[in-house]
Amino acid sequence: MSARCAEPGYFSDHSMARRVMSKRAVGLSYGQRALVIGAVHPLLYVGTAENTEHRMTPYTRLAVTGHLFEAVFLGSKAEADRALAYTTKKHARVLGALPEDAGPHHPAGTGYSALDPHLMYMTMAFTFDSAEVMYDLLVKPMTDGEREGLYEDYVRWGELFGMPRDAAPGSYREFRTSFDAYLASDELFLTEEARLVGSYLAGDRVPYPQRMPLQQVTSAFFLLVRGSLPKRIRDMYGMRWRLADQLAYSALAQAVRTAHTPPPMVPPLLRGTLAGPSAPVYKLVSEREHELVGSGRPSMPGVDPRKWAERNSA
Repeated sequence: MSARCAEPGYFSDHSMARRVMSKRAVGLSYGQRALVIGAVHPLLYVGTAENTEHRMTPYTRLAVTGHLFEAVFLGSKAEADRALAYTTKKHARVLGALPEDAGPHHPAGTGYSALDPHLMYMTMAFTFDSAEVMYDLLVKPMTDGEREGLYEDYVRWGELFGMPRDAAPGSYREFRTSFDAYLASDELFLTEEARLVGSYLAGDRVPYPQRMPLQQVTSAFFLLVRGSLPKRIRDMYGMRWRLADQLAYSALAQAVRTAHTPPPMVPPLLRGTLAGPSAPVYKLVSEREHELVGSGRPSMPGVDPRKWAERNSA
């Protein structure tokens, strides 16, 4: 699959969705950010954790999700339809209820379903917000018209996955007002597992550092993800964010933006790395995770692979 397919897809080459999602700086960072922020929604986090095959291999889940999303955004209609059919089959089995209280708004017994229109919208909202933030941060700030175009593309993307159109706000402005109000509300709550997993995904905990130079690359992505988080989210996770972190984050983001300045401010041989699908890189991360698990080292130490009922009946 290429960023510009010979066969038409659901999104044209001139759509904001393709323009944004084909940038590797976005493709390699928005997913982690969306998972870290999305973990503050207990129904989304618990519903996923209790029903996923990848509770102990979250980077593999990120890789699978990233591949499916790119198939819909960047692939042909045939590729997208295969990804949509696969996801629909998986989502049909995601149904349950919170096993314990998760904040005042989500008491034990609150039901969840992957087919719930509001939860579909919230998944879209966290994903769209992260794509918007990372494009602004690492490529260039969007115009008002571009934001509206990207938002409409994401709503269409949500519809392709089964979300009713009226589940989402009617415009970008309405979305931003309601979503920012949600992030400032008392509805946010991190379960113990969500806090642990989110800390790993944001690089606040790194159990197995990579060897050089991959360690520098992964550390850079972690820094960009943590720095892009709203302060309240970092505080909920208990992440330290010092002046030195802010300065390093700002300098790194500026360097990535500069690389995207037309004409691209990188050597000709490296210009092809700025755009294209990110799935191959996700695959490398997934392979390393499976190597860790195969050698008896959990990808994220402390995460219990069992469902809540199994843990509490032992």
